[in-house]
Amino acid sequence: MFEEGVDIVPGHDTSSKNNSAGIYDLVILGAGPAGLTAAIYGGRAGLKVLVVEQMLAGGEIANTAWLDNYPGFPDGISGVEFSRLLEKQALRFGAEIVSASVEKVEARGETKRVFTSSKEYTGRTLIIATGTVPRELGVPGEDKLRGRGISFCATCDGPFFRDKKVAVVGGGDSAVEEALYLTRFASHVYIIHRRERFRVAPILQEKAVEHPRVEVYWNSIVKEFAGEQKVEKLLLENVKDANTIELDVDGVFLYVGRIPKSEFIQGIEKDEGGFIVTNEEMKTALPGVYAAGDIRRKYLRQVVTAAADGAIAASMALKHLGGD
Repeated sequence: MFEEGVDIVPGHDTSSKNNSAGIYDLVILGAGPAGLTAAIYGGRAGLKVLVVEQMLAGGEIANTAWLDNYPGFPDGISGVEFSRLLEKQALRFGAEIVSASVEKVEARGETKRVFTSSKEYTGRTLIIATGTVPRELGVPGEDKLRGRGISFCATCDGPFFRDKKVAVVGGGDSAVEEALYLTRFASHVYIIHRRERFRVAPILQEKAVEHPRVEVYWNSIVKEFAGEQKVEKLLLENVKDANTIELDVDGVFLYVGRIPKSEFIQGIEKDEGGFIVTNEEMKTALPGVYAAGDIRRKYLRQVVTAAADGAIAASMALKHLGGD
């Protein structure tokens, strides 16, 4: 972890740098692929850019063991290394990156005020790229084995479970679609659903139930993840009769929802799930305020789409400021 309120570049002290001198052209909340791409585009255009990130640069992708589907890396790249390269490139173009948590944002005026755990920052434009956090089950073994067989992205991690047994927890569209996707790799896919029927279109349910490598455990919940260095077993409980069984698996994919980190900003349109509503130019209903990446309402949440969002948002911010 980096110290709050200091530049992530080792040995640099931001107390006498630009952030004490006045207003930034662009303040970016979140240093994931969307936020750092926006910083690259903004810095390269000559804007005075600040990035605020609570955790390490790279965001959630920094916790991904291996990124295998981003264009330009035919052999894949680790999430940590990919994050480091994004950070290095953003810093090269002059972006400042500080470590702090965002507590409140006032974005209605011409200047946008960002209140963090360390200090207040102001900017002429604002990009919200704080992403989401997976909804967790909160059962024993989950914290220990997260990233060691517990995943939240079949598209990202499915190929690592070729010819292995995996489980998908959830019963909505995402859970069933990803379970079917995993049949491309896994030898067997268990779907663990707490109800007695899926909440999906009939044709999707039919595909899952009739697939030869898919097995559904209805009315079941996960009570525990077990394993020493990685996931080895699940303890399941039937919600109707309280009977428990152990299920041998090599991996588990959780699809019980994601929580957008948007609670700090009010007066901006969000959908029923808390995701920020934008148009295709990443504009929100507030002038000079944009959203990019997983935080916004969108169809596909992947690193490549987050980067595209960040590039568009920074370009629109530049245009708002009177640039080309």
